[in-house]
Amino acid sequence: MSEERARRLQPVLDMALEEERQAAAKLGQCQREMEQAQARLVDLEAYTGEYHQGWQQRGAGGVDREWLLNYQRFLARMQTAIDQQQQALEWHRQAADKARQLWREKYQRVEALRTLIQRYLDEARLRADRQEQKLLDELSQRAQSLRDNQN
Repeated sequence: MSEERARRLQPVLDMALEEERQAAAKLGQCQREMEQAQARLVDLEAYTGEYHQGWQQRGAGGVDREWLLNYQRFLARMQTAIDQQQQALEWHRQAADKARQLWREKYQRVEALRTLIQRYLDEARLRADRQEQKLLDELSQRAQSLRDNQN
């Protein structure tokens, strides 16, 4: 009976394994997207820093009002881009966290099913061992009985 239960659960385990694989793939995709968003943020910040240094060197000799306004507008646009990229990174981080949680749930389900199937198989093996031992005991008793009757 327990062996039959284990056999009936195998398709359920197969489906759970497929769901776990899909969740792992989604997690990997989310991780890559988060890393790409992080790299874009680092690039924006580095570019802004380099631009700022260049303008400081150029501005050290004195600048006119228009130059300063252009510089400030550019830095404001860069800060807006950085803020937007930080928001995008946070969104990707949250998506990766959700994907990680979903994968954990799928993984735990697979492990629970594996444990249950193994328990059913162990029960079936134990029952078979007991039946075999009972049969051996009966055969041993019959053999002893036959020997006793012959003597």
